[in-house]
Amino acid sequence: MPRQNINDLLAFRAVARERSFTRAAAQMGVSPSALSHTIRALEERIGVRLLTRTTRSVAPTEAGERLLATIGPRFDEIEAELAALSELRDKPAGTIRITTGIHAAETVLWPAFAKLLPDYPDIKIELSVNAGFVDIVAERFDAGVRLGETIAQDMVAVAIGPEMRMAAVAAPSYFEAHKRPRTPAELASHHCINLRFPTRGGLYAWEFEKHGRALNVHVEGQVIVNEVALAKQAALDGSGIAYLPDDYVQGEIDGDLLVRVLEDWCPPFPGYHLYYPSRRQQSPAFALIVEALRYRA
Repeated sequence: MPRQNINDLLAFRAVARERSFTRAAAQMGVSPSALSHTIRALEERIGVRLLTRTTRSVAPTEAGERLLATIGPRFDEIEAELAALSELRDKPAGTIRITTGIHAAETVLWPAFAKLLPDYPDIKIELSVNAGFVDIVAERFDAGVRLGETIAQDMVAVAIGPEMRMAAVAAPSYFEAHKRPRTPAELASHHCINLRFPTRGGLYAWEFEKHGRALNVHVEGQVIVNEVALAKQAALDGSGIAYLPDDYVQGEIDGDLLVRVLEDWCPPFPGYHLYYPSRRQQSPAFALIVEALRYRA
């Protein structure tokens, strides 16, 4: 295939993924008008329209989607291999992109990277905080972080933190006006602080277990948030009971700012794991990151 044809396909891939000539042009280091001309020439050459253009958006046509699905992964594999080859040197180097939730980023990832990075100036870390589940292959992340029980079986999973527990907590002032619940069923008579996660769509069901009996409880309350920090603050302000990672509220529990209830209904479960595709070729930098994060009890 002529070199120009390959460049045109790369240009199409950039526009189709970014859905913007402006962003794709910035990514490729060309002007939007030049990029638009390249795409039109490609369409004329193959005789099929690949992109639908409006004044506000750009989207692949059915033919464009088909072409993108065919060429996108192949170019990604080539780029990944070239990047891996460029990193095959004695000193670990390169950029490692990881998608994670805010709690794992604050409690596990950043403490490890703060110690590691000063000794490896040629390594760059990009942390993308996202409350939802991200397709790390499609979004071109090197790895992701999730709780151990939620990782697909075709991924390599490495434990990077201890087992976790959840904690149902509220401010002392809240329990001055409300009787403490003794079972999850009694939460129905309480104001609870709900969490909404993008991946679930609906509100997060609180998960409890005791003597092998598991319960998923849908709670009610005046407050709904999509961040654990806001849920904790609402609990501290006396707005109701929040259900949060144990270690995230342990300081407030120890300081008598929050009171824990239903502790016997909150057993430990597998903690955070770093996961990545089993077929991924590990660069020295990535291998170093995995070992730095690996949990050792």
